[in-house]
Amino acid sequence: MVYVIEAPMCRPLKPRLDLRNHSPAGFEWGYNGSGPAQLALALLCDVTGDDRAAETLHQRFKSQFVALLPKEGWVIAHELIEQWIIDQIGGCKEVVSADEVLDLGDQPS
Repeated sequence: MVYVIEAPMCRPLKPRLDLRNHSPAGFEWGYNGSGPAQLALALLCDVTGDDRAAETLHQRFKSQFVALLPKEGWVIAHELIEQWIIDQIGGCKEVVSADEVLDLGDQPS
């Protein structure tokens, strides 16, 4: 189970199977696979609030971020994911729309 901490509360991260059903069995991390893909999509949806942008970036996020998380557990600050997104879009310092992010899909990672 993956939880989002919004002090003083926490909530389960929504798997977003409505967008992509990579892994109905649940989230995984620490390798490249379907469970990590589902986690990457869910994290990006939660952080950005932009389903289209999350779908565009989630496979790259899986490979560059989720696959590297330690199997025994982890905590990620919201700002760290935001910084990863900013790095992917060329250093833009403000929130961008999905249409702007979508142009990145064919670039090598």
